Amino acid sequence: MHNVLENIESGNFKKIDLDLEYKRASLNPNFKIITKNLNIDDDELKKYTSTIEECSIEYEHCKNCKNLLDCMNKVEGYCYLPINYEGNLSFVYKPCKYKQIKDSKNKYLDNIKFFNTPEYVKEANLDNIYKTDKHRFDVINYLMDFLDDFESNKECKGLYLHGNFGCGKTYLIAAIFNELARKNYKSSIIFWPEFLRQAFYDDFKEKFDYVKQVPLLLIDDIGAEGLTAWNRDEILCPLLQYRMDNNLVTFFTSNLNAKELESHLSNSKDGVDEVKAKRIISRIEQLTNDLEMISENLRK
Repeated sequence: MHNVLENIESGNFKKIDLDLEYKRASLNPNFKIITKNLNIDDDELKKYTSTIEECSIEYEHCKNCKNLLDCMNKVEGYCYLPINYEGNLSFVYKPCKYKQIKDSKNKYLDNIKFFNTPEYVKEANLDNIYKTDKHRFDVINYLMDFLDDFESNKECKGLYLHGNFGCGKTYLIAAIFNELARKNYKSSIIFWPEFLRQAFYDDFKEKFDYVKQVPLLLIDDIGAEGLTAWNRDEILCPLLQYRMDNNLVTFFTSNLNAKELESHLSNSKDGVDEVKAKRIISRIEQLTNDLEMISENLRK
């Protein structure tokens, strides 16, 4: 009885429990594997037995996983594992092989900034463009020639691409931008109506300065915005002027042709100003060639 009381007072029961838990956990092959090469004393590892067991479960999931869609871990594509960090036990999320492959394939996205752009545009690929509609041929040929010329350092103009809703205008240009991003060219795609709605956010100046100076820019869906004299004269006009002065390649997509866009830019909520609208159109004409694409609505 006296020895039992001594054990309670000295905390030996707690140590015995830790020892037993650690020995039990060590029977698990995965537990053994992930602790084997840590080079950390067992007495230290025992303090984290339950956490290491959680790591063992995630490690087992990874051993049997076939792809990212099958991931059963708490953070998709990552395994929670113990590491020896400067002699101390730490726990980190390590990407699995499938996550690493995905990240490697998507590394090009570091070269392209999207502002309020749908996911399908971010994943646009030349291999997946719809080529069976003859009404798309002129635009596809133009863009492929642009790709070759741009990579050959030839002087290039952008494109003012207008046509019906849903015919794939944005996707085609995004596919070219993504292809160039894979070759380390910087670009940006902005969904124009939403971009303007953020004009009074704290970080707008930073975004504006970026898109003003980026080597390749797509202004997507111009003409769909709620126009004010301020966003026409203080945002759009300076943006286009800077890009024109610095020979920066600029693309546009719109459901409006140039004449319709001029009418749209003339009629702001603050009144009619045809002169300022013509100035905008003049800059667009300096920056781009004009093509129309009337094709099947692919969003049906």
